[in-house]
Amino acid sequence: QVQLQESGPGLVKPSQTLSLTCTVSGASITTVYYAWGWIRQSPGKGLEWMGVIHYDGSTYYSPSLKSRTSISRDTSKNLFSLQLSSVTPEDTAVYYCNAFTTSEDYLGQGTQVTVSS
Repeated sequence: QVQLQESGPGLVKPSQTLSLTCTVSGASITTVYYAWGWIRQSPGKGLEWMGVIHYDGSTYYSPSLKSRTSISRDTSKNLFSLQLSSVTPEDTAVYYCNAFTTSEDYLGQGTQVTVSS
């Protein structure tokens, strides 16, 4: 059973960089065929896929967020991170990390991030 826990600041100022970390237990982030991603849900909107980092370190991003998004990992700590630059109030959302293979899907509990001055 994979468990995911998001952490990071709940309040970010406009134009700054949002940084979140997802700590993983129950599986190594280098386990073959696992993918580790970030999704978010803004008030009144559906889930939005942001990007993913695969077990081999390859990354893929949503085209609409690609210019502002970076996903990285620390294999020694078994965690992966999200950075979203130049945030605006429209980036206010609950941010979730998730893990998936072709047959498994796990979701963290989510963390609220508000962008406000």
